[in-house]
Amino acid sequence: MADSRDMQRSSYPLAAYNFRVNVSETSMSFTEVSGIAVDYEHVTYRHGLSYIEGESIKTFSFDSFLSITCKRGTVLGSNPLFLHEWLTKRDLRSMEVSLCDEKGAPVLGWKIAAAVPISLKAPTFSASTNEPVIETVELKARGISVVTL
Repeated sequence: MADSRDMQRSSYPLAAYNFRVNVSETSMSFTEVSGIAVDYEHVTYRHGLSYIEGESIKTFSFDSFLSITCKRGTVLGSNPLFLHEWLTKRDLRSMEVSLCDEKGAPVLGWKIAAAVPISLKAPTFSASTNEPVIETVELKARGISVVTL
């Protein structure tokens, strides 16, 4: 017996290719976004008698800056200097990566409170290939949270 369309929609995973990215309310097109994670560093403290008692104390610090990599194709109609201007200004901006359903409506999102680009790599130019021009920007980001939309 075939599952109904609603049952399939609620039980099958969403496609990873259907996402959108907003940088400070500016919609951006990327072919790939990777490295979004929440990571807390911890420190283990041991007091003077811990070798006898075997007791150690773990504390968790604030979230650290993580590296996020974004790749995008250069399109004539888009603003090709947006990433370069952001890199030269070095200002922290908010970001949101939204995973969309088959209709293009956002379903799940990752909000990034502060992101700053640290590297912008030009595409590889080769006369022997017919590949699209892809530039790569590496960001340092913190304050990542998962939200349902």
